[in-house]
Amino acid sequence: QVQLVESGGGLVQAGDSLRLSCAASGRTFGTYVMGWFRRIPGKEREFVAAISRSGESTYYADSVQGRFTISRDNTKNTVYLQMNILTPEDTAVYYCAARGGGFPVSVYSGPEWYNYWGQGTQVTVSS
Repeated sequence: QVQLVESGGGLVQAGDSLRLSCAASGRTFGTYVMGWFRRIPGKEREFVAAISRSGESTYYADSVQGRFTISRDNTKNTVYLQMNILTPEDTAVYYCAARGGGFPVSVYSGPEWYNYWGQGTQVTVSS
C-alpha cells in the first residue's frame, strides 16, 4: 500500500514554468513505476509521463515531449514533474500514480496499469 500526495499546482501565465511534486508514503517507493496523468474537465484522464523504478528510463506523451520532465528521488520518496513553456491547453488537474512493475516504462501509459493514485493538484495556465 502506498499513499500519494501531490503539490505544486497553481495559476501561471502562458510560457511560465511550474514544478509538481508527489510525495509517497512507505518504504518501498523504489519498487514502483511512477506516472503523471491529467484530467481536463469533460475529458478522459490523459497520460503525461512515466518513469522507471530507478529513474533511468522515462516516457512522455507527444503533447508534452520536450517541455515536461519527469524525475524522481528515491531517497526522498518523491517524483517530480517539471513543466516548462506552459500553454492554456495544459490546464488540468494533475495526478500522480504508482504501480509495481518490471516492463519497459513505455508500457505504462494507460491509467489501467496503476494501482495507486493521489488526490490531484490543479494547474491553471492563463493566456
